[in-house]
Amino acid sequence: MIWGGKLLLGAIGYLIGNWVGLAIGVLAGHWIDRKVMMVQAWNPFRPWRPGEQAALTDVLLDTAFAIMGHLAKSDGRVSEAEIAQAEALMARMELDDSQRQKARERFRDGKQQDFPLDDTVRAFAHRIRHRRHLMLVFMEMLLSAALADGVLSPQEEQILLRVATGLGVPQQHFQQLMQMLAAQARFQTGQSGSGSGGVGPGAASQIEDAYAVLGVTPSDSDAEIKRAYRRLMSQHHPDKLAARGVPAEMIRVATEKSARISSAYDVIKKQRGFH
Repeated sequence: MIWGGKLLLGAIGYLIGNWVGLAIGVLAGHWIDRKVMMVQAWNPFRPWRPGEQAALTDVLLDTAFAIMGHLAKSDGRVSEAEIAQAEALMARMELDDSQRQKARERFRDGKQQDFPLDDTVRAFAHRIRHRRHLMLVFMEMLLSAALADGVLSPQEEQILLRVATGLGVPQQHFQQLMQMLAAQARFQTGQSGSGSGGVGPGAASQIEDAYAVLGVTPSDSDAEIKRAYRRLMSQHHPDKLAARGVPAEMIRVATEKSARISSAYDVIKKQRGFH
């Protein structure tokens, strides 16, 4: 609670207009204090209140793994590969034993027939309303998990669209994000399976995916590509995410994404011959 405005304007009001001035000053100060609190609440760089970051991390992990379970069950059955993907994500996030156990429980909750997806998303959106920058990291994590097998089924896409809508993400933004992450998945697969980097169809496809990873096209200028690269790296740089209060567990996943963005940019630079 902030009292500075009430105390200051209340005192000034009392000096000017006695008790009536005091009442008017306190009311005006209350309005100012509320505005200050709103600005502080929406500031992603404000210090964490005691226990706030830990509580928000729990909510992020609970919601993410529950929706992942729902995604895995969307085609009627959960495969061993989908369970392995969830376990691999836990490992990349370096969750401790307690966190892993809870993540597995939430994953199982998401598989239930009556899982309340819309209510879960609505509650999560309310919890992160003062730190909206977490929404992008959260959506990218869900999309990356759904694309881990290289295929996004129509059922999975519909679920992810419902999540994006519930979080206030415009459909056009969601589609663009989905295309970029799908390109990242293909680009990563192409890199791991490529040899010395020839000029055949595989190399051409990798270059095409590299452009899509950055959200640009071959017709864009060098300057536009550089701007897109800098913007994406700024959004996903671990130090900047940490400064915005993104939990360490999610930053570890984002670090992998920034590495793929950097690799895609290197491919484009080599192909176009600029530095």
